[in-house]
Amino acid sequence: MKDIYNIQIECSLLATILFDPQIFSDVEGELDSSDFGYENHRIIFNIMTELYKTDLPINEDFIRKKVNNKNINFDNDLFNIVTTSPIVGIKKYIDEIKDLSLKRKLHSLANHIKEQSLELNMSSVDIIDNIENEVFKLQSSKNNSEFRILQEITHSMLDKIKEQKEHNSILLGIDTGFSELNRITSGFKEGELIVLAARPAMGKTAFAINVLQPTLKQNKSVAFFSLEMDAEQIILRMLSSMTSIPMQNLIIGNLDNNDWEYFSNMCNKISSWKLYVDDSGNLNISKLKSKIRKLKLKNPDLSLVVIDYLQIMSGINNKDRHLEIAEISRGLKNLAREIRIPILALSQLNRELEKRGDKRPMLSDLRESGAIEQDADIILFLYRDSIYQIRAQKEKLEKAKKEGKEIPKEIILEEKEIEEAELIIGKHRNGPIGTIKLNMHTKYTRFTSQTTHNEIEHKETEMLNMPI
Repeated sequence: MKDIYNIQIECSLLATILFDPQIFSDVEGELDSSDFGYENHRIIFNIMTELYKTDLPINEDFIRKKVNNKNINFDNDLFNIVTTSPIVGIKKYIDEIKDLSLKRKLHSLANHIKEQSLELNMSSVDIIDNIENEVFKLQSSKNNSEFRILQEITHSMLDKIKEQKEHNSILLGIDTGFSELNRITSGFKEGELIVLAARPAMGKTAFAINVLQPTLKQNKSVAFFSLEMDAEQIILRMLSSMTSIPMQNLIIGNLDNNDWEYFSNMCNKISSWKLYVDDSGNLNISKLKSKIRKLKLKNPDLSLVVIDYLQIMSGINNKDRHLEIAEISRGLKNLAREIRIPILALSQLNRELEKRGDKRPMLSDLRESGAIEQDADIILFLYRDSIYQIRAQKEKLEKAKKEGKEIPKEIILEEKEIEEAELIIGKHRNGPIGTIKLNMHTKYTRFTSQTTHNEIEHKETEMLNMPI
């Protein structure tokens, strides 16, 4: 095979660094030593990197000193670099070196694919998943290094802390839209798997739709995988939440002229938001990973993935359901780390909890697998006591009817417009746990931070009058 590199382009770029060492920081931000195809050029670039990091001059004398210390002899190559004329416009040279580096990696991957295709103990699904993962790493220029040295890690950590100090913000991740949740979690951070679990009718989907709106308003991309509802229902819920037009009115089209004008204007406004909804329904972890990787490559600003909900996803090889959920859970966590964005996965809870007096969820109530508890960085439980109160009142009513007794006057069978909800942080890998009080605006499928009624009315008025 012909060597896939251009020795003259590499030599010209290294010569330009020697001529003007101040450009090294720009070059190092784009290339690493592995991008150089010629071995001695890789060594020289590594030496330049060492000199740069130790604040030593990047010149011929110091390079020769480092070379002598390493007992390496390549005078001819260094002579060629020193005597080569510097170039103007290093960007095109960097791009060419990167392109040839990528071709070498693709050639290596092609050989690896040939070897994997002959592996009898690997399924075709696993092979395709591995290939997509490797291609994604190449296209996103991800560092494939197995180890990161402590010096690099501490520098990266200090840079992040310094940036946070300068911004003076509690957020390290995306804004959830709930101030108390932001305060406790510092936002949903890249690489995190967040699980939102509840019994049916608690409002999991509504809460998830609330959470994704701040990210969309920042003109960033969000992916929503809906395995239970179609895309139109998702958007209808979001519009009801945003416009304070009751969900039921939107479903049956019961809108006066003012509502219709406001609703139409809001539809026009959100039509530019980068929300990508997949409502195909039939989804396994392999398909999900493939779709998200492709979406991330097309939309590098993809900042959040929502999956509604985890238990509807199917496994790959018809395993025991507990093993399937464990496979899905571990796959989602690995994917979140791979593409460096948070994944919010909704989850059902075991119905066994309803046999308890206190029906507030606990970690042991997670349905079908303890692997979810292990893999998730944050586990949130949504609880609304009013659901159980209304259910108890209905049972009381049915009992009174069967026994021919008078129906008690205090029986309440419908939800109030504003119901209290609890967001229970059951697990937080990097921080505290606790309970956050919320209000559920039942007609609008909207959650808000718990405030006084007057403040709620003021917020709804502001939302109705927000500019389009």
